Amino acid sequence: MDILGVLTAELGVKRSQIEAAVNLIDEGNTIPFIARYRKEVTGSLNDEVLRNLDERLKYLRGLEDRKTQVLAAIEDQGKLTADLKKKIEDAETMVAVEDLYLPFRPKRKTRASVAKERGLEPLADTIMLQMAKEPIETLAAPYVSEEKGVANVKAAIDGAKDILAERISEVAKYRAYIRNVTKEEGSIVSEAKDEKTESVYEMYYHHEELVRKCAGHRILALNRGEKEKILTVKIVAPEEKILRYLNKMVITRENPVTTPILQEVIADSYNRLIAPAIEREVRNLMTEKAEDGAIQVFGKNLEQLLMQPPIAGRVVLGWDPAFRTGCKLAVVDATGKVLDTVVIYPTAPQNKVEDAKKTLKKLIEKYQISLISVGNGTASRESEQIIAEFIKEIPEHVQYVIVNEAGASVYSASKLATEEFPKFDVGQRSAVSIARRLQDPLAELVKIDPKAIGVGQYQHDMNQKHLGEALGNVVEDCVNKVGVDLNTASASLLEYISGVSKTIAKNIVAYREENGAFTNRRQLLKVAKLGPKAFEQCAGFMRIAGGDNPLDVTSVHPESYKAAMELLKRVHVEPEEITKGGAAGISKKIMDYKKLSEELEVGEETLKDIVKELEKPARDPREEMQKPILRTDVLDMKDLKPGMILKGTVRNVIDFGAFVDIGVHQDGLVHISQLSKKYIKHPLEAVSVGDIVEVKVLGVDMAKKRISLSMILDEE
Repeated sequence: MDILGVLTAELGVKRSQIEAAVNLIDEGNTIPFIARYRKEVTGSLNDEVLRNLDERLKYLRGLEDRKTQVLAAIEDQGKLTADLKKKIEDAETMVAVEDLYLPFRPKRKTRASVAKERGLEPLADTIMLQMAKEPIETLAAPYVSEEKGVANVKAAIDGAKDILAERISEVAKYRAYIRNVTKEEGSIVSEAKDEKTESVYEMYYHHEELVRKCAGHRILALNRGEKEKILTVKIVAPEEKILRYLNKMVITRENPVTTPILQEVIADSYNRLIAPAIEREVRNLMTEKAEDGAIQVFGKNLEQLLMQPPIAGRVVLGWDPAFRTGCKLAVVDATGKVLDTVVIYPTAPQNKVEDAKKTLKKLIEKYQISLISVGNGTASRESEQIIAEFIKEIPEHVQYVIVNEAGASVYSASKLATEEFPKFDVGQRSAVSIARRLQDPLAELVKIDPKAIGVGQYQHDMNQKHLGEALGNVVEDCVNKVGVDLNTASASLLEYISGVSKTIAKNIVAYREENGAFTNRRQLLKVAKLGPKAFEQCAGFMRIAGGDNPLDVTSVHPESYKAAMELLKRVHVEPEEITKGGAAGISKKIMDYKKLSEELEVGEETLKDIVKELEKPARDPREEMQKPILRTDVLDMKDLKPGMILKGTVRNVIDFGAFVDIGVHQDGLVHISQLSKKYIKHPLEAVSVGDIVEVKVLGVDMAKKRISLSMILDEE
């Protein structure tokens, strides 16, 4: 197989771009590095295309390896024909290769293998020839043998049938046809094991729809309902059509002796051997496709969440709400340093509201707190009411924001949190995490397993390895887009930087603690285990503010420093002026990028990136995102009335809609049909996590704690 040719066709880019990207990947370059610093080589392929390329490359190379194994195994059996070899070499999927290998695969004992051992294969061949003139009983009589375990004529005929049934079930062409027909025309059917059971799966108690039309979130819901033993789920294939096809393919002569037997054999082969295997395969394919879709949505949501703009320069009070054990508070300064922690008991059962307010007042006065970050877990609603009431009573201008605390408890109990705050209990650590999430969402959220962040659906049911890899890639891309401050970044943030392993990340922090702050990027080469290749991959994404070289605060790669310095010289800007905005507007002075890039001995795309970076050094891409809504008042669910227009933040996007936080503790659902006036295939076409949106209340179900919202505000 021409792998490069396949990738070129699939990704719709030039073959030379694919060749270049594959070479760079094979040399050990990371995707963020290739996307950012090797644009000339790849023709500016972006990180999304490169990720797809990398994934498909691994699949296709795995496919070629499997073909080699299969060909060798069949060759060893002495059964490899030129035709079979060509079919295996031309196969485009793993499924097709496994179908072709099936007749030759070593098997455990089957009914057919037992019949072969009893010497019944020649009888099976005679039936298959379809030329018999004598009754089948007559043909079978010579095969009766007590010694071989063939007790009578019936046993001989049954054994021959078993051999033929297995033979038919192993024909790759038949399986491919049946698989395709089942996918295209089959239905997925679910029933309740016990209809009296109340559950979230009630809409699936009598459910049937075409396999090809079943949406990903419904597939995952059916799988979970089956796993929890509430539903039985099966695939119903167009059996009559399949049997007609098999009869047509297998019965080549009308013969009154063999035709009835072959019809029996075909029905047995399909029902006993083919259908269960195809059902498993189709269910697996459906699940795989549904998971890929869910992982994609999860990845998009995660990216939006990680790229939320930081709220910089403010002292934040992190508030981890609870009932019995009290609310844990942590004061964090503008740099993320913990200044104080305390526990208050304003919620049930203690209800010490006044004491809590006194404590809050002292903290606000002492540390000049201007923002409270409240977790949205248990007792959040009650905490929010107390905060809103308290804000009205004090002269200071204090705002609050509800943050999604998903994963905070996972982090606070982790080894990392224990290392970071050895003297704190889990509640205090959680309060710190809730505060810091507001100050720098990216730096804080990287400490948590992406699966625990709570912006996906059915994440626990998925292939965890595949999910982990995909989300890890998202985090890696986000961290590298933003870059990190080499002198403040934690090891957990550094390990996502291109070319930096967990060990190297720890070594960077250890070097910093031992030798003080980094003053230039070159010092990275003194870090244990960080060699020239790792330096090449990571240097451009590391930022040093106030270091020896002003270029170290930008995303200009050290390999381009010479060209950047020469450029500054030509436009009469001193390097020291970069950080003060002195290089703003230099793009207007460049008339011919192509000519200049040749003179400076850098690629044209690289030159454009250098100019962009010098004009806005260390620009944070998150600045373009919408900032969170800061509140001073609170609403209750019972305050909501149909027709009310409210502002809210999109918390999660799923296949059938989006959940929006409108400040009443319970997120409301905007169904996909209410997201836009125009038709959309997926909610992500209309909204992303973190978006600030206007919504209209459609309905409130207090009993079920459900709020229905719409983003279509006018009635036209």
